[in-house]
Amino acid sequence: MKRKLLFGERMLFGNGQTAFNVLTPVRIKGYITADELNYSLQRIQEKHPWLNACIKNDENGFPWFVIEKERQNKIPLRIVNRNSDDDWKTESVKEWSTVFDAANGPLIRLVWIKSDIISDLILVVHHCLCDGGAAMVILEELLQILDNADAEIGKEHPINNLSDIIPSNILNSKKKRIKARLIGGIATLILWLIPVKKKAIDRKTDYLIHWKLDENVSADLIRVSKMEGVTINTLLCSVVLSAFKQIRKEKAHNKITCPVDIRRFAPEIKKDQIFAYGLMLVVSAYASLDFIENAKALQKDIDKKMVRLNPYDTIMTMEAAHASLSKFSDFLKYGKSTNDCMFSNLGKIDIPYQYQKFEIETIFSPSVIGPLGNTTTLLTSTYRGQMDFSFIASEGFIPYQEALNIKDKIISLIKEQTAYLLQLQS
Repeated sequence: MKRKLLFGERMLFGNGQTAFNVLTPVRIKGYITADELNYSLQRIQEKHPWLNACIKNDENGFPWFVIEKERQNKIPLRIVNRNSDDDWKTESVKEWSTVFDAANGPLIRLVWIKSDIISDLILVVHHCLCDGGAAMVILEELLQILDNADAEIGKEHPINNLSDIIPSNILNSKKKRIKARLIGGIATLILWLIPVKKKAIDRKTDYLIHWKLDENVSADLIRVSKMEGVTINTLLCSVVLSAFKQIRKEKAHNKITCPVDIRRFAPEIKKDQIFAYGLMLVVSAYASLDFIENAKALQKDIDKKMVRLNPYDTIMTMEAAHASLSKFSDFLKYGKSTNDCMFSNLGKIDIPYQYQKFEIETIFSPSVIGPLGNTTTLLTSTYRGQMDFSFIASEGFIPYQEALNIKDKIISLIKEQTAYLLQLQS
């Protein structure tokens, strides 16, 4: 069983020599064993075929996901003794730069930070195989089996080619295919004409800053969102843009990129299917507006852009531009950064916290870092009523102290603005 990597997957994979990993940490209260974890990992591999895959190049140097039946690619389990509540951060930073042996696979592993009562698990998946949403599905299934070895998790129908993603009337449309080749060809030409000096910014030290909002502040933010008719995501975009501007001043770009779950627009891709392809929005603030008016203006912009998102056209166009992949990767890696960060909100995580054998104390927001330019990323999610934030960056892009100041500003803006807006309504 095999399939070619799509354009986006190839970009995330690169040459296979650099890490681009999605990490999902979870804290468990209760007794678990290595045998139970290994069995659970085996079961999720049985459900998801591509979790058994390695990556091989064909005679033309094109990479393929390949499942070799004669060799069982068991998911590695690394065990670390747990000494403090912050060990998961140390291990996360370590896992960011640990390259998968893609030629032998699999492209997934698990870190168990072990103690008798509290354990932290870090699920690590190569980004070319899996996005944050799919990683959460894998985590949920892992926990189900860890609690009940006989739990039924079904069997994935894996994505094997473009026809599994794009409806046939679109994929086979002569008009659509010509348009995709035309736009892909123009993009390739432009990228070839843009001069890029191959001198990457020295990332220096990568770091992770983590924090949570308490339940009351998290609930207040939701109340303000409903009251003002804007989404939580839009409110947070407004907060993030304002925080970067206030702290970084003239160094701020007033631009964040926001990944959008492709499954919202392509129902052919199911929630439990392993897939890494995403859509992107670019969001910028209005300097002349106050906080809530700015959020409302951003909501109108986002709504308009969301309507125009078309996963099928995007995928077909990018599949017609494989010749430009190296140029596009160089442009991202060596070009001057024009955005403040990537901001991703996974929303509410619907994973139970109470199991028969253990309790999920918390699920930390995922983290990801890669080699393609600016590493600054802010990911957030909500679990058990608390909003959780992972701020990932590198000293070469944002000094650590400056990032701490941005974190503090984000927290203060959320508290101040929600308190002010709720007071107006009281």
